[in-house]
Amino acid sequence: HAYTNAMQVFLHRLPCPRASYTNLIENVEIDMQVYPASGVNLINVNFGLRRDMSLPSYNLSERQQEFTPLVGCLQANDRKPEKKAVLLLSGGIDSTTTLAIARAEGYDVYAMSFRYGQRHKVELACAQNIAKAMEVKQHTVVDIDLRTFGASALTADIDVPKHRSDAEMEKGIPITYVPARNTIFLSYALAWAEVLAAHTIFIGVNAIDYSGYPDCRPEYIRAYQTMANLATRAGVEGQTELTLRTPLIDKTKAEIIQIGAELGVDYSLTLSCYDADEHGNACGSCDSCLLRKRGFAEAGIPDPTRYR
Repeated sequence: HAYTNAMQVFLHRLPCPRASYTNLIENVEIDMQVYPASGVNLINVNFGLRRDMSLPSYNLSERQQEFTPLVGCLQANDRKPEKKAVLLLSGGIDSTTTLAIARAEGYDVYAMSFRYGQRHKVELACAQNIAKAMEVKQHTVVDIDLRTFGASALTADIDVPKHRSDAEMEKGIPITYVPARNTIFLSYALAWAEVLAAHTIFIGVNAIDYSGYPDCRPEYIRAYQTMANLATRAGVEGQTELTLRTPLIDKTKAEIIQIGAELGVDYSLTLSCYDADEHGNACGSCDSCLLRKRGFAEAGIPDPTRYR
C-alpha cells in the first residue's frame, strides 16, 4: 500500500512522462518504524533508478496519508504546505506526550502556555524547556489572572489536598479544579489557530487516570469542537473544519508514559505536581504526584521526578 501510494505521488509530480521514469526504476527500499502504543507508523519509501538517476525519499504517515519530501529536489512551487497545529502545553506528562504525538504526525506545532496566577509557576519553566527541546515552531505564554475569581487550590489560598486514596479522588470534583480553565485556554488556542489558519488544536486531556475535572470529559470536547466551528470565520464560510485532537483521552497514565517513551520523550523535563517548590521539586503526595508515581510504576519505567 505504501509503495503504491508513493509511486503515484512520485510519478504525478515529476515533469517528464510517466513511462520514461517507470522504465528506469530498478529497485525499491521500504523502511517502516512502528510505534504500536501511539498508533503512529512512519514509512520511508526509496526508489532507485537506472542511469544514475535519483528520486527523493518520502516519509509517509499512515494515519494522515500525507507525504513529506525529505530531499529538496522538487520545484519550489510544488512544496508540501505547512501542516499547522496549535497545542496547549502545560509542562506536564500529558501535554508533553501529546506534543510528541503531534510532532510524530508531521505537524508544525505552535505551543501555547498560560501564566494564569497558578501557585506552581515553575511549570512554565518546564513548558519552555520542553518547547525548546522538542523544537516547536513557536511557543507563546499568555498572561491572564484567574486569581480574580479564585475558588481553587491552584489560584487561591486554599491547601492542596494530600495523601488521598483512589476512592477519595474518584468522589466529586476536587478543590484543585480551576473553574472553566480548559474553556478559557481553548478559546485562546482557537483564536490563535484562526490567525494561523491552523485547522487542528491538540490538548492532552485525559478521562481515565485524572482528578475528576469536568472539562476533561469526551462529551465536553465534542461540545467545544461543535461550538468552535460555529464561532469562527472558517466555520461560517464553509472552509476546512477545525478539529480538536485529544489523543490521550482514553489512555491510562501508564499507557501515556509508554507512548511517550516510544516517541523519545524526556520526562525529566516535565512537572506534574500541584504544590512544587520554587526549584521544581515535587511534593510527592498531591493527587497529581500520586497518579504520576503509579503511572511510571505500572509502565515499568523509572520515574525521573525530583521529589522533596
